Amino acid sequence: MRLPATAERVPLHTAPDVNERIRRRTLGNIERACAAGPAVIRARLAALDHEWDIERAIEANAATVALIGTALGAFGNRRFLLLPAAVCLFLAQHAIQGWCPPVPILRRLGFRTEREIFEERLALEAALELGATAPLSQ
Repeated sequence: MRLPATAERVPLHTAPDVNERIRRRTLGNIERACAAGPAVIRARLAALDHEWDIERAIEANAATVALIGTALGAFGNRRFLLLPAAVCLFLAQHAIQGWCPPVPILRRLGFRTEREIFEERLALEAALELGATAPLSQ
């Protein structure tokens, strides 16, 4: 069994319509910024610096659920300790396959991979370099 490349893991386990919606949103971001000019392109680049990718969202989600499960297990019913154990299993599954239960939800909410964010960044930086103020053809 061959494992998917890191950059392909999440999109491979995302519904095609969701991948397409994310791709169209990215292209729209690029076109709007380029049409508005260099100042808006720079502002969009700054916003991309702060955008959470799906990996960061999964890490935050897993840490939160694990802490809650640990606290409930320590101060309540010990069965809640199964929750952090399940989180660890799901994190391992995500590391190997690129899928875990929060992935479909986070993708539908619009969380992108680091690569998807980087591709938008590259297009915007190229537009700045070229002095583009019109949509780039992609």
